[in-house]
Amino acid sequence: MNHLGDAHLRTWTLRFMTLLAADRQDQLAWLGGGEVETGAVVEEAELLCRASAELEERGTFAPPDARDLQAIGRRLGEIDAACRAGHWANALATDPAWDDIRLLARRFLLTTLGDWRRPLPRPARSYTGNH
Repeated sequence: MNHLGDAHLRTWTLRFMTLLAADRQDQLAWLGGGEVETGAVVEEAELLCRASAELEERGTFAPPDARDLQAIGRRLGEIDAACRAGHWANALATDPAWDDIRLLARRFLLTTLGDWRRPLPRPARSYTGNH
């Protein structure tokens, strides 16, 4: 068991779900005009959602938390390849899947932390292109 690794994955999952749960205008402000690819967002979120089952087994997430993450992962999996192409800012405005994911992420945060309204994580350089 890697407690430090598990704690890091939990923290990263909570931060990423906070971003996914945020209102669309807050997500766009977080992007700040950065050219984040939709596919990269989907892949990162899917990875975190897949890891939730193992983290549940090790006691890092409670079963309801892991179920919520798995529901997010399933919804992300339904986004077809054409909708994964391009910038996430465009997908947020045009693909209703992101409204569903937003609601699922909010449910996860409510279940896990008691509130979905949390400060957004600082943008990572690799996501925003800022140096």
